[in-house]
Amino acid sequence: MTRLLLVAACALVDADSRVLISQRPEGKAMAGLWEFPGGKIEAGERPEESLIRELREELGIEVEEACLAPLTFASHAYADFVLLMPLWVCRRWKGTPRGCEGQALKWVAPTKLRDYPMPPADEPLIPALIDLLPAR
Repeated sequence: MTRLLLVAACALVDADSRVLISQRPEGKAMAGLWEFPGGKIEAGERPEESLIRELREELGIEVEEACLAPLTFASHAYADFVLLMPLWVCRRWKGTPRGCEGQALKWVAPTKLRDYPMPPADEPLIPALIDLLPAR
């Protein structure tokens, strides 16, 4: 039986309709690839709770659950597990995002997201963001 891994991801969107992506640091699986912030949903957590926790840990920002809007999801079969990843959009948070775990961050126009190599599970999320956000 294939293991199912559930992770929550967020597209933080700034006033210029750019999306924040972070680069996976050396030593982690898929190091060097760019991804949407988020992470694994722990036992007993709702996906939104997990995302709020991950954004605090990874980026040092505070997000209210009411500011998370579900947008789409991706499902991808890796060699030893299937990843299911819902994506939320967030336009309001407290604090300035920073790489609390040493990861690089970049604000990117949605139409330029494909210019950054991403894990296969993140790539299918890009068209929904392009459709949602105005081109600048």
